[in-house]
Amino acid sequence: MYMRKTIIALVLVAITLNGIAQTAASLPVVKEPVFRKDTFLITKYGAVPDGYTLNTKSIADAIDACNKKGGGVVLVPAGLWLTGPVTLKSNVNLHLAGSACLLFTKDFNRFPLVEANWEGMRQMRNQSPVSATDATNIAITGKGIIDGNGDAWRMVKSDKLTASQWKQLVASGGVVSDDKKTWYPSAKVFKGAQGKDPGVIGTGRDAAYFDSIKDFLRPNLLVLTRCKYILLEGVTFQNSAAWCLHPLMSEHLTVRDVFVKNPWYAQNGDGIDLESCRNVLIENSVFDVGDDALCMKSGRDAEGRKRGMPTENVVIRYNTVYAAHGGFVIGSEMSGGVKNVHVSHCTFSGTDIGLRFKTARGRGGVVENINIHDIYMKDIKGEAILFDMYYMAKDPVPLAGEKRELPKVAFKQVDESTPVFRDFHISRVYCNGAQQGIFVRGIPEMHVKDIVLQDMVLQTNKGIEIQEASNLQLKNITLISQDTNPVIDIINSDRLVFDGIKYADGAATLMRVSGDRNDSIRLLHTDTSRAKNKAVFELGATSKCVSIQ
Repeated sequence: MYMRKTIIALVLVAITLNGIAQTAASLPVVKEPVFRKDTFLITKYGAVPDGYTLNTKSIADAIDACNKKGGGVVLVPAGLWLTGPVTLKSNVNLHLAGSACLLFTKDFNRFPLVEANWEGMRQMRNQSPVSATDATNIAITGKGIIDGNGDAWRMVKSDKLTASQWKQLVASGGVVSDDKKTWYPSAKVFKGAQGKDPGVIGTGRDAAYFDSIKDFLRPNLLVLTRCKYILLEGVTFQNSAAWCLHPLMSEHLTVRDVFVKNPWYAQNGDGIDLESCRNVLIENSVFDVGDDALCMKSGRDAEGRKRGMPTENVVIRYNTVYAAHGGFVIGSEMSGGVKNVHVSHCTFSGTDIGLRFKTARGRGGVVENINIHDIYMKDIKGEAILFDMYYMAKDPVPLAGEKRELPKVAFKQVDESTPVFRDFHISRVYCNGAQQGIFVRGIPEMHVKDIVLQDMVLQTNKGIEIQEASNLQLKNITLISQDTNPVIDIINSDRLVFDGIKYADGAATLMRVSGDRNDSIRLLHTDTSRAKNKAVFELGATSKCVSIQ
């Protein structure tokens, strides 16, 4: 008997290892940079660690010297190093020793306006605190902190602070909106917030215009544009004015053991936004931010489609996300496409949404071949898994007293601006606490399609809701939901298979089907006797569209 158990165990181990080997073989290869050992100490170029002296020139001189001599390590020793923008150059590893803090000045005049890219569009922005363009073989490593001093830049909503915090913020200066709901650091920030896409470069917008709203054009903390062979390791990136990490049109990027931290109330306070990047590894890192944490993008609308550079060949594993609008996110600026993404062994704790896939009409772009497994969630405020093609550019969880209307459902012509979500495989998701388990909402002319969701245990208030979807397979899913009327809600969807669904005894309704465009819905290997009603049909749906076996 002992021998039989041993043989079975060895077979299971072999199968597991074979699966790992097959998975590893299919993953993209990400090459890391290599540096010379020569070290360039910033204090030798005049840097002073007192938090008062501006060290912009000293740090730039050290980076220049390192670059011109063939590369190496630019060392930032322990201390508080105040600086303006830092530009990385090829073959330079900016290394922050333990207890080193690179602190960026609150003096906005030190940040010149530059042509950049924001939310997938060509725009004017203040120069990023750390940036590199067309650089090869670069790194930021160590145990120190890079602090963007973002509170000096960002607007804040009153609903996101306590009464005493709001009172203190208003007393500090700045401008408060007429409705008393938003605080702005300066009149220029307030003016910029009133316009539509104020940073977009276009007719009639000259240097004087952009200067009049300069403070509003918040920089991302780190922007790497068209760079190759990049390593971010060990460092804490915090307090950004906008997105923390923004690799743009770059490749062979490794992000390892970093801590990305923004206040939870930070507008656009994303963790990392991969935009039109390829061959990327993000692992063993922690995100605690004010917007989406691990986000895949590829440009916005016509401009993104014209660029035509998908984010592809990405591996994300062994990461932890705390506060964030979404743990792992695709969109909404995904007009150049996103494909070949592998996400595994990530934990989301206290995040608004766990797995968040968002887009809207006008974006275009194809998101496909997304593989996700072994995801662990706790205390999710919204949905554990969400597909939404009606993204409204609002916080995923409504603020107190905020009212939202459902989108109007109407067919539109399919063209290049029609977005596509297809070919997702998501398995082994375990969620202890969420508002809803699974929410899928496509558009009538382009359903969310070809999705496999399997092997999950979801403890939530609501179960599953599927609208405008095709060819979805939900297998071996346990729904421990409070609201069981219904457990599964389906609207105008087809070719759905529910196989091995488990749910609580005494459920009011297992399945509700609504709309006259439902077809080929199958329920397999599921004990329907545990529900008072197996299925109810509304708004033109009939029992002919459902098969229970």
